[in-house]
Amino acid sequence: MAIAVGIKAPDFTLKSKSPADADVKLSNNFGKKNTVLLFFPLAFTGVCTTELCDVTAGLSAYAGLNADVIGISVDSPFAQAAWAQKEKIGITLASDLNKTTTKAYDVVFPMLAGVGDTSARAAFVIDKNGVVQYAEQTPTPKDLPNFDAIKAALGKLQ
Repeated sequence: MAIAVGIKAPDFTLKSKSPADADVKLSNNFGKKNTVLLFFPLAFTGVCTTELCDVTAGLSAYAGLNADVIGISVDSPFAQAAWAQKEKIGITLASDLNKTTTKAYDVVFPMLAGVGDTSARAAFVIDKNGVVQYAEQTPTPKDLPNFDAIKAALGKLQ
């Protein structure tokens, strides 16, 4: 079960090669922007590709709500970068290869398709103060988060 609304979001520093070779640190947004964290199981899979391509297509809506969007999976940053390039994914992707952030947010999906533990599909809205304002873990990896509810939560933070 995902961490609860109203608590301080666990900070993290994760590696990214997409869109740039950099560290992604949640607290860099504190005091400046809201953050949408989208945990997803694996790059190069159908539902994950649909989700992040759709979010990329609507990225301006999140910018208009003063929010950065960060996608997190247990894939390597190299796999994420190759996937982002192939599918034209424009959001920041962060590698949680050691699953520390996935565990901190309590969104581990055990033994996905028999290959091992991954991130569950989950979404969090974190305000500029670092407090979780929306938390959702989908019932199955095939279900997408409620993006209308995510945008509504962001709209309340303006």
